[in-house]
Amino acid sequence: MRLERVELRRLRLPLVAPFRTAAGLQRDRDVLVVKVTTDLGEGWGECAALGEPTYTSEYTEGARHVIRRHLLPRLLGRELQGAEEVAEALRPVRGHPMARACLEMALLDAELRARGEPLARHLGAVRSAVDCGAAIGLKDSIGHLLEAVEGALAAGYRRVKLKIEPGWDLEPVQAVRERFGPIPLQVDANGAYELGDLGRLARLDHLDLLMIEQPFAEDDLRAHVELARRLRTPICLDESITSARAAATAIVLGACSIVNLKPGRVGGYFEARRVHDVCQAHGVPVWVGGMLETGLGRAANLALAALPNCVLPGDLSAADRHLAQDLTDPPVMRDGRLPVPTGAGIGITVDEERVSEFTVELDVVGPERPAPPRP
Repeated sequence: MRLERVELRRLRLPLVAPFRTAAGLQRDRDVLVVKVTTDLGEGWGECAALGEPTYTSEYTEGARHVIRRHLLPRLLGRELQGAEEVAEALRPVRGHPMARACLEMALLDAELRARGEPLARHLGAVRSAVDCGAAIGLKDSIGHLLEAVEGALAAGYRRVKLKIEPGWDLEPVQAVRERFGPIPLQVDANGAYELGDLGRLARLDHLDLLMIEQPFAEDDLRAHVELARRLRTPICLDESITSARAAATAIVLGACSIVNLKPGRVGGYFEARRVHDVCQAHGVPVWVGGMLETGLGRAANLALAALPNCVLPGDLSAADRHLAQDLTDPPVMRDGRLPVPTGAGIGITVDEERVSEFTVELDVVGPERPAPPRP
């Protein structure tokens, strides 16, 4: 397989409702997608990075620059046996896993489309549909939080995840538990706590939570080990899991007993499968996290979530939960489950008119296509 041409498109997609992040309220999704042309055919990829470097060090414009200036020169015109060789070709460039994953995804899509093979089958999926969970962001009142949870349950989601931070933890989580009873419930701190907050977090232990996700900073495994020793509630790691090696280290140290798997965070779907396999070998269950992806990234994540050790509902919500407009015709959630795409490659058809409509920046790398002949 030889990469011949790449379209880098930066899009702005309106959100259904503002989404609170460390950078404030986000009203749209600043997203980077790529379309590759190879000697085998075309493929699509999506970068998971957000618009600003507030969740991870990667961000949309930075990823575009890295792909354009540092990653593509190492791939364009290079003969690859397949997309699995992308990681080795890009090894000289340090970091930037989401940018790498975007290119790997597009080339894998092109390769599998040419072979007529679905991504799910290629990765080793064992299910035709996956359980969906709803993530509820920080709210300005407990009343608004309860309304959001009620809406998610009415829509059929099989698990609810609440974002927490110091000052917004025990009281809102307890209110949800008291109002809705024994629903599958977990919390996610995105690293908002410090070692001195062990006692505060321990107060959540009686609420029968599925897990506490990433309570401490990504590089603070010691704090996670200490909390895991104190609580019966399982500790899940997200941002700390950057590779299969990192997953093995965290598990052996006792820092977690559940792993949130995000292909963008670990550098692509091949490394994500290795993380899955490491966790399976250690008896640690996995679930697939979300980054407000479009239908592109969601379709690929559904394939990953169908692997045998992905046994917990993931952040794989229906498309209309977050995005007012999408780039594909999204699958329909039924009874809290989404079907795994069965078409070749990622398994979905991109609406290129919608892609063009929401494009705010286009960068073409490689030879331009010849203009069509005049009539």
